[in-house]
Amino acid sequence: MKNLLRPLIVLFAVLSAVTGLAYPALVTAVGQTLFHDEANGSLIERDGKVVGSKLIGQQFDAPQYFWGRLSATSPMPYNAQASGGSNLGPTNPALLDEVKGRIDALKAAGTDMSKPVPVDLVTSSGSGLDPEISPAAAAYQIDRVAKARGLGENDVRALVDRYTSGRQFGFLGEPRVNVLQLNLALDEMKRE
Repeated sequence: MKNLLRPLIVLFAVLSAVTGLAYPALVTAVGQTLFHDEANGSLIERDGKVVGSKLIGQQFDAPQYFWGRLSATSPMPYNAQASGGSNLGPTNPALLDEVKGRIDALKAAGTDMSKPVPVDLVTSSGSGLDPEISPAAAAYQIDRVAKARGLGENDVRALVDRYTSGRQFGFLGEPRVNVLQLNLALDEMKRE
């Protein structure tokens, strides 16, 4: 038994040092060196203050801002500690109530309701934290945002185009617009 105990303790100490210290230190160093922004949460700063992350949506409901997808997290919207979808099926009355509520909010904010509403403006994402909307959902809101800010529609449309990202690597996913970055750019436009 004594012959086995010493090698077990040495093996335990070596594996603990490799897997518990060396490997995490190496991964952290590589992440901080090559992917500094991503490793730190893709945070967005304005005037030295963190205002959000490119990866987590925020609630915008004022007419002068673009609105993102609904959040299904609780007890508050865009709660990163409670990520998850609502799991409401298409025949669930609660989903219909959620959609009707968002349509009513869009109407109340002065959105032109003569066009079909993009589905991502009235439903939540799988995570409940989606920071992006489709270019169609952004285009749908241009008129309302331009009127609320006293800007020309063409100026706001140009800003949406500038903040529209294409498919990742040219073939993955769909084109998208980061709502926080677009709204911050709108605020900067007003300051100029």
